[in-house]
Amino acid sequence: MRFAVAWPTSLPLSNSISTAAPAPRREVPILLAPPAANHTSASVSPAIPKSPLRRNGSPAAAPPNSNPPLNAPHAMALSRRLLPLFLRRGAGASAHLSTAAAAAPAASASEEEDEQSVIVKGVRISGRPLYMDMQATTPVDPRVLDAMLPFYLSRYGNPHSRTHLYGWESDAAVEAARARVAALVGADPREIFFTSGATECNNIAVKGVMRFYRDRRRHVVTTQTEHKCVLDSCRYLQQEGFEVTYLPVRGDGLVDLAQLEDAIRPDTGLVSVMAVNNEIGVVQPLEEIGRICKEKGVPFHTDAAQALGKIPIDVNRMGIGLMSLSGHKIYGPKGVGALYLRRRPRIRVEPQMSGGGQERGIRSGTVPTPLVVGFGAACEIAAQEMDYDHRRVSALQQRLLDGIRAQVDEVVINGSMEHRYPGNLNLSFAYVEGESLLMGLKEVAVSSGSACTSASLEPSYVLRALGVEEDMAHTSIRFGMGRFTTEEEVDRAIELTVHQVKKLRDMSPLYEMAKAGIDLKSIEWSQH
Repeated sequence: MRFAVAWPTSLPLSNSISTAAPAPRREVPILLAPPAANHTSASVSPAIPKSPLRRNGSPAAAPPNSNPPLNAPHAMALSRRLLPLFLRRGAGASAHLSTAAAAAPAASASEEEDEQSVIVKGVRISGRPLYMDMQATTPVDPRVLDAMLPFYLSRYGNPHSRTHLYGWESDAAVEAARARVAALVGADPREIFFTSGATECNNIAVKGVMRFYRDRRRHVVTTQTEHKCVLDSCRYLQQEGFEVTYLPVRGDGLVDLAQLEDAIRPDTGLVSVMAVNNEIGVVQPLEEIGRICKEKGVPFHTDAAQALGKIPIDVNRMGIGLMSLSGHKIYGPKGVGALYLRRRPRIRVEPQMSGGGQERGIRSGTVPTPLVVGFGAACEIAAQEMDYDHRRVSALQQRLLDGIRAQVDEVVINGSMEHRYPGNLNLSFAYVEGESLLMGLKEVAVSSGSACTSASLEPSYVLRALGVEEDMAHTSIRFGMGRFTTEEEVDRAIELTVHQVKKLRDMSPLYEMAKAGIDLKSIEWSQH
């Protein structure tokens, strides 16, 4: 079956892809904006199509009965309205959004429930839970998906093909995306190298730097609260004979700058401290760390997967030498990331993958044009909306915290509230078993920590590094809010969380004893 794809020059409320097939003809609406008319580079603001031009460069008149193109606020508002609709629908959403499907006989309630229900550990969950796990991943912004679609459907050339138009236009789109990523962090586009994600970036940064300078640099400084891929990379280096200092953090999650400075030795080859912690949202003092590293002549690497697009980053002002970035943490696609690698003074790394020498030999493998274009679009949107998103998410965080604390006592905030990204709220509930609380909150998609280790029954190593006792670390819940989180979702999360905590405490003899004034720490449990 052949597909005829025609992109309009302005954005109607229902675009469609038509299949050239015998009657009856099917129309599958996309509800997304078309690419810009210029096919040599990615659209900068894909949700705002450009008007067609006359030969003299002036805008052409709109055809009769056509919908007017969207302006920026309209496109922004449309995407904010559409995404919750997509999220609520789940699988098969495009079929439900079709006008033909809307006219079809409605399925019975039991059929819809069977289709949308999921059984987890013997518990049937109907419908889609509220999504409050934005540190694990974020939904793709419709404007980002909009920018990616042409590179799946029509502009699908390999960006490394140098002999024809398909390769040229894909290469131009990749370079345009590279410039957008660089602009968000104040870097030169030549310092951005695309990878498969932040985990690969961290491996290249930590292992690559130390292996390149192995003859004179044999020591790494990092913290105990880093992401697992950084800690595992450091342990891997230890097996090769390198030395690693794992710095403790204060009770609020921040690194002690004096300890950091004292830990740097003449043979230290790298200092790696993450920008925003993925479990507790604490923002480290990047500028101060960068200053210390510059004075000591040591490259400074930061894992900024959770920071990109959420807090202002300037690699020059902060003295950052290497930085790991991720696409799916800022409403972009999964499977793409970027490594920032400083050119002046130049920092060298040993490539961790052999191949065709793409990305100037730093990371071999075909660059996935659609993913890179989406990453670039997500960075541009983040640059435009960062301040607004920060204010809005801060209000949601305060609403959630106040709502829970007004109805539940013995609630502890893990990590600094002053130095924190507001979209991450990590709470511990005393006298509540964490696994039971998570399973009870089946209508809210939350996490007990990093998505990479959330299946483990061990308490969070990040919380343990903060000095949180094991029983409290077991009861922690991470609420993640973002661009598309609504006040109604926050209020519902408050209601469900309060209900479940009270329910579990009613069944807890420890809570009854604590309320009766008994010091639980004074009890010798082995005698009972």
